[in-house]
Amino acid sequence: MDARLNYLGNPVAAKLVKYMASAGKVLSDSSLPAATQELVALRASQINGCAFCIDMHTKNAAHAGETPVRLNLVAAWREAKVFTEAERAALELAEQGTRIADAAGGVTDEAWANAAKHYDEDQLAALVSLIAFINAANRLNVITQQPTGDYQPGQWG
Repeated sequence: MDARLNYLGNPVAAKLVKYMASAGKVLSDSSLPAATQELVALRASQINGCAFCIDMHTKNAAHAGETPVRLNLVAAWREAKVFTEAERAALELAEQGTRIADAAGGVTDEAWANAAKHYDEDQLAALVSLIAFINAANRLNVITQQPTGDYQPGQWG
């Protein structure tokens, strides 16, 4: 399958990807735990059906030492015993933030308060920004049907 749009071959898209990479660097350099970042990115990508990002974040997480059991259970995190309470709070916020259109009230006060119990203000800022960021990336990739499967960890910096 070929992508509908070659990001690197189009000047507007290439410029956007450059800025997105910079934003991604801000997030990866934040104090939000790297494992949490990958789990959140993976869960949002699963919900959005973004095969490109699922491939990338699964491989990045595994490369960083994440276990296959935890990666395989991200989609069923509520029932899985392998996630910390902080990770569960982040995954709940990610799900509600990703499914905003499905809920009349958006993200619940309960989900926010639970996340705030586990993360300081800078980490919350990174978490919210990550949720927005991965949802934007998912939409770009799904809309343009980016092919997947050959991503190598660290390929995008």
